[in-house]
Amino acid sequence: MLDLAAGPVSLTRAICDIPSVSGDEAALADAIEEAVRRVPHLTVEREGDAIVARTELGRAQRVIIAGHIDTVPLNRNLPVREVVEDGERLLWGRGTVDMKAGVAVQLALAAELSDPSADITWVWYDHEEVEATKNGLGRLARTRPELLEGDFAILGEPSNGAVEGGCNGTLRAAIRTRGVRSHSARWWMGENAIHAAAPILARLQAYTPETVEVEGLAYREGLSAVRIAGGIAGNVIPDLCEVEVNYRFAPHRSADEAVAHVREVFSGFEIEITDLSPGARPGLDAPLARAFVDAVGGEARPKYGWTDVARFSELGIPAVNYGPGDAQLAHHDEERVPVAQIEAVERGLRSWLTGA
Repeated sequence: MLDLAAGPVSLTRAICDIPSVSGDEAALADAIEEAVRRVPHLTVEREGDAIVARTELGRAQRVIIAGHIDTVPLNRNLPVREVVEDGERLLWGRGTVDMKAGVAVQLALAAELSDPSADITWVWYDHEEVEATKNGLGRLARTRPELLEGDFAILGEPSNGAVEGGCNGTLRAAIRTRGVRSHSARWWMGENAIHAAAPILARLQAYTPETVEVEGLAYREGLSAVRIAGGIAGNVIPDLCEVEVNYRFAPHRSADEAVAHVREVFSGFEIEITDLSPGARPGLDAPLARAFVDAVGGEARPKYGWTDVARFSELGIPAVNYGPGDAQLAHHDEERVPVAQIEAVERGLRSWLTGA
């Protein structure tokens, strides 16, 4: 049983210690559902292993605050323990950064805030760390879109306690060359597909990625080879080579424009788009977004990686990332989050949601 009054630091330890690797979130979803159903000012619905808790106060605006409850696989990094490094208290263990510290902040505030300045929809969802087709937030958007209606969204992804607006899009493509097999002792009888892939790598080497300003934030793009495969045996000239490239594109481009750009860079080659997720514009010109940045302090930064803010953007809802933890430690075996950062994010969200 989760004690939502225990505060976000204790809650972080509690929910991290309920293992919830993607596909095995049910126990944690059960615990969250049981806890929020005890909160009298929340209306609670469950869809699979996603929990949606809403205030129904008739406010003029509604804010969605969301976080995923699954993690990548464990590697002897549970239970959570507290450590001290250079005088700083840290919680160490799987999920502390990505992103149960953010979820703990949300759970604590969901129970506490019975009279917020805007109605709030709290969403805790499953299957974020696996293929997009299983994503619990995407499933809600397809099956229960009315639960995701709102004017502004905050995703508790780790951002070192700063506001990160929008996110880059991501595209993966297989660039292929084909040849003719032959015995390598009689190489002249074949056509070497690996040799034919050299111009692909040359184009990548010569490529200069852009830095694009979108609504005042500078997003860095990137086009990188992430995998190369070819050949079937040590004495056979290969007839197929495949270079997988990953294009991280700024949110000024649509998904179709990103595809067109990759096809232009690799014109003349066989190309298959294998994965595509659009980016999200930061939406910081929305009044609620401006008020949020002012309330939590600091300056908004761009989000270089892809996050589920893009799903809110597709629904026409401005969205930002705001949570404790360093994203560079997400999925790391030494995953750890500063206690002070958990507390600071809680204060920032509370201040904004109460109009204090």
